[in-house]
Parts: sequence; C-alpha cells; structure tokens
Amino acid sequence: MFPTLFYALRSAGVPVSLKEYLALMEAMQAGIAGYSVDDFYILARTVLVKDERNLDKFDRVFGQVFKGLESGGAASPEEIFARIPEEWLRKLTEKLLTEEEKARIQALGGWDRLMETLAQRLREQTERHQGGSKWIGTGGTSPFGAHGYNPEGIRIGQNESRHRRAVKVWDRRDFRNLDDTVELGTRNIKVALRRLRKFARQGAAETLDLPDTIRSTARNAGWLDLKLVPERRNAVKVLLFLDVGGSMDDHIRVCEELFSAARSEFKHLEYFYFHNCVYEGVWKDNRRRDERLSTLDVIHTYGPDYRLVFVGDASMSPYEIVQPGGSVEHFNAEAGMVWMRRLLDQYSRAVWLNPMAQDSWGYVRSVGMLREIMGGRMYPLTLEGLDAGMRALNH
Repeated sequence: MFPTLFYALRSAGVPVSLKEYLALMEAMQAGIAGYSVDDFYILARTVLVKDERNLDKFDRVFGQVFKGLESGGAASPEEIFARIPEEWLRKLTEKLLTEEEKARIQALGGWDRLMETLAQRLREQTERHQGGSKWIGTGGTSPFGAHGYNPEGIRIGQNESRHRRAVKVWDRRDFRNLDDTVELGTRNIKVALRRLRKFARQGAAETLDLPDTIRSTARNAGWLDLKLVPERRNAVKVLLFLDVGGSMDDHIRVCEELFSAARSEFKHLEYFYFHNCVYEGVWKDNRRRDERLSTLDVIHTYGPDYRLVFVGDASMSPYEIVQPGGSVEHFNAEAGMVWMRRLLDQYSRAVWLNPMAQDSWGYVRSVGMLREIMGGRMYPLTLEGLDAGMRALNH
C-alpha cells in the first residue's frame, strides 16, 4: 500500500522523490507513527510534501489510497453510539421548515436593531437555549445562533452556511487557496482570455528574428549575420480579485479553471482574495488570511494601466455593500461601496465575472447593487460572458 501512495502522489503532480519515500519508510521502521492512521497521515504529509500548495493534492490522494481504513476491530452498538459527538445529536433537533413557515418568520427590522438586540441578549442570557425564537441558541428561529432559520441574523457556532441569510458571522472561517495548476476542463477559457492582448517586445534581445537575419545575411554577401530581438509578450497588466468562501464554494471548479488559465495567459498578473465585498484589506494566501494587505497600498502600488477583474457571485447581505460595520466577518469602518468606488476610480477598465447563473441575478438584491456600481459591467462566467468581458476591458 505504501508504494501505491508513492505512485499515486506522483501521478497527481506532487513532486515526491525516492529519497523522501525511503525516509518515510525509515521513520515507519523507527515506530514514529505507531499504529495510528492519523499519526501516519501527519508523518507522511511532513516527509513527502515540500510545498504547501500541494497539501490539498496530498489530502485527496491520501483519502483515495486509504479510503475506509480504520484502526481497531469490530465494535459493539453501544461503543459506536458512544463515539457519536454530542453536537451531532443536538443537530437532530434542527427545524425543517416549509417555505410557508419560513415566510411567517419576521426579521428584527434592520442593522441597528439587530446589533442592539444582540448586545442585549449577551448581557441577559445565562444558559444554553435550543429550538427557541429569542435567545442565542441552536435549531430555532432566533436571529442569533446556529442550525436554525431566520431571514436576517447573526451566525454563531456553525461551521458553514446553510440558508445564506446571515448578515454577520461570529466565528473564524478557513478558506482555501485556488489551485493554479488545475487542468482546464476546456481550452476555450484560455481562448476567450486571449481577446485581452496587447503584444510588445520587452527585455533582452534573445529571440532570433529570422526575416531580418535573412535580409542582413543577403546584404552581407552571404556571411551569416544573426539578428536578435526581445521576446514578444502580452503587455496587458491585470489585477485579479477573487471572492472565496461561503456561497463561492459552489463555484470552486470553474474559478480554479479561470485562475489557472489567467496565470498561464497573462505575464503581468497580480491576484488577491476577498470575501463577498472588497474592504480595507485583501490577502494573498487563505491559510494566512490575517496577514492582510491594505487595499489603499494596492491602489498606490499598481498604476491605472492595469485592468481590474473581480470574480465573485456578488451574493451577500446588502448591508455588506452600504453599511459601515456591515461586513459579515469584521467591523469595517467604511462601507464596501466606498472601497469599490475607490478601486474603480483608479482602474477605469474593470469588469465583474459572476459564476452564478445569469437568469437568477434578478432574485438577489446585492447582485443588482454591485452591477450598478460596476456601471453594468458584470458578465456571467461563461465562455460568452468571458468573451464579452475581455472585449469590454480592451476599450
């Protein structure tokens, strides 16, 4: 099974050497991992993975090679039941509401009212609640808590979105970077991006200019006279802002295809991550999301000759766009629309690519708001939309 893991990692593009594989075998013989699958996973990842960009690939291959492998023998029903975490059992109380029942649940009535009520609940609440409509709890219709439903609330203690109604999330969430080496499902994405081209010869003269070499040699009575020119490159400069996490998890595949194509197509490409709407900070690595770059620094670093491309489904609470402090994850001093307009003032050639189906845009208020801020330059993340977006960036 160990050689299977080695060859599977190589096939998946993880650069594992024979020396690293032998080091893993020596560590196993020394009993470092013992008989624990979890310990072996940590040991193998430490020894075999040299670049953190390959961690996702390693996880996928490890899961395929050791699928279904568990430690220990058969267990009695009582032992199996005892292993079920308490939070799993508590989730059994989640309400399954019909659309009519959801429509009867009323929101508190605006951002200010929501935040004032949360502060009051935090002062007054002294015990855990479940299934209610008032306190911070689980499985109910309260605006505060987890695993319930409310048309406008604050999510507390829940790993991922369910109804996508939260206007703020009280927990730290981990997003993953997009894989820029993913193989494209279709070459047409790259073809569409090539509409955004402006060639120029830059750098050292190291490429053979065959026509000029022939002419110069002929003029030189047949003596070879080599002529070199700088390499011909796409001189277009692109800033790519990628929305990650939350509802964008539904669109990871197509975004990775776009990201991979853009990395190979544009020599002058800078990319940044954001969540839902751009605010005062963006980041380059989702594993170190606290190490943010100032959006103002981005504006001051990259000149107005850059083209600006946003990629996101634009699906969020309207407060995130128009309300100071409205960010779902932190208290922003200025509204998202203020930062969007600062970016658009600097980069006049800008488009927004939306992976959500275009026929559903009209049902999401925030999509219309951002489309208006973009001056109508929002395009679906389809081949036709990409083609239209690249044409818009060329003007």
